[in-house]
Amino acid sequence: MNFQLIIFSIFSAILLFAAAMVIFSRHPVRGVLFLVLAFFASSILWMLLEAEFLSLVLIFVYVGAVMTLFLFVVMMINIDLAPLSEGFVRYLPLGLLVTGMTVGMIMYALSPKHFPLGVTAVPEIHPGNYSNVKELGSVLYTQYVYPFEIASALLLVAIVSAISLAFRGRRPDSKAQKISEQVAVHKKDRFYVVNMRSDQP
Repeated sequence: MNFQLIIFSIFSAILLFAAAMVIFSRHPVRGVLFLVLAFFASSILWMLLEAEFLSLVLIFVYVGAVMTLFLFVVMMINIDLAPLSEGFVRYLPLGLLVTGMTVGMIMYALSPKHFPLGVTAVPEIHPGNYSNVKELGSVLYTQYVYPFEIASALLLVAIVSAISLAFRGRRPDSKAQKISEQVAVHKKDRFYVVNMRSDQP
């Protein structure tokens, strides 16, 4: 067993454990922390596949920004855990049914019928001057340019929709920037010279 296989096995086990704890953790803060651990383990696996750019983006963007924001929101809203524990036994059969169906679909998708052993392509070993960012950019802006543009448009619409849904109207006492009044201001309205008498000769 070589060194890469040992690293892959360790962080794959960590990823599966963290992903399971995200689902089964009863406390929201612990669930977010296990999700951070899952992202970190995924970044190590991507690093083994020579996807350095995606690995670093996963750490900097998701772990450093998005998950930190999630953690602050979860800690600030102070979720009441009592209603979450209600009805656990009642919905347990439905949860087991959904879990069984999900595991069955995963086992069917990963069966030797779709991924036969020995036929899966082995990742190509690239030279030292290989640029992962250059290859990703060339594929993203040539072969997948239309899906990329459609996804960016959908994200923009989602952002505008979220702002429109969360906007409750302007409060009477709120301080807002009025562009028209700022543009109409003249220099004499904001700046004037005061004649002061000097005490020194």
